Amino acid sequence: MNNKYAVLGGGSWGTAIVKMLCENNNIVNWYVRKDEDAQFIRNKGRNPKYLRSVVFDKSKINPSSSIREIVDRSEIIILAIPSPFLETELNKISDLIENKTLFSALKGVVPESHLIVSEHLNEFYNISFSKIGIITGPCHAEEVALEKLSYLTIACKNEIKAQEMANSLMSNYINVKVSKDTMGVEYAAMLKNVYAVVAGICHGLGYGDNFQSVLISSCVREMKKFVYKIYKTNRDINDSEYLGDLLVTCYSSFSRNRTLGNMIGKGYTLKAAISEMSMISEGYYATKNAYELTESNSDEFNIISCAYQILYKNSNPKTIIKKLTEELD
Repeated sequence: MNNKYAVLGGGSWGTAIVKMLCENNNIVNWYVRKDEDAQFIRNKGRNPKYLRSVVFDKSKINPSSSIREIVDRSEIIILAIPSPFLETELNKISDLIENKTLFSALKGVVPESHLIVSEHLNEFYNISFSKIGIITGPCHAEEVALEKLSYLTIACKNEIKAQEMANSLMSNYINVKVSKDTMGVEYAAMLKNVYAVVAGICHGLGYGDNFQSVLISSCVREMKKFVYKIYKTNRDINDSEYLGDLLVTCYSSFSRNRTLGNMIGKGYTLKAAISEMSMISEGYYATKNAYELTESNSDEFNIISCAYQILYKNSNPKTIIKKLTEELD
């Protein structure tokens, strides 16, 4: 394939996307923030910090610490930078992205605007929604590294661009489908991180699988209600890009959002839990955004409200979750 892809982000998910793209593309441009990391990848064919077991064909990757160089040389840009750092990096390339196609592989909101990435790109960088796509799961980077069978969903209003991206990512261990529900898919990806934090808190407090099944089935109903209020369209919330992604994020030991919640449930302060984790928990930032969007009728969104009270109001997790158990059915 002749498309010039760029992946922005040297974390685990960015590394996994580069690996997937290398299956079908001759060259993948790859922005990593630190020059020493870019040099290590160039020389050794491995990311020194994330998914270190993945060995790349060095002839297929072009790693660089210059984001402008990478974007300038590419036509299709995949954003895999953690949301707290995204706006800083976008500012560096604001004059270069107007005519590019951008795919967001983030699962959260931009803290500066409290918007999901597609809305942020449209509002602040004047990127048409027809040139914005979403890459979502259910898929953990760690299992991509091990080449365990995984599934992706590509959402884009432009079906041709969606299928083109799907073809570039699919392989014998990656199944890919396309969707037009860009808004629903992106909001669902944001919400599942909020729910995973709550699931983790409950696990840390000692609640078992029986309770988790009730909690997560309630999360599905709440997600359906939320996404329908944001963007009304025909969708099946039981499809993998909604329910499947929620399940893997709430249950998997690879889930950083579940891990954050688990630590809080075990008694860590929020600050201590975040400082001990080596990766960003998108659910923390997403909780504030989700709560603000539902605050006027928060009684309909008990689980989001629960996450907000614990993460932003310093409420006692044991007390808040006990109250939640009385509201679930």
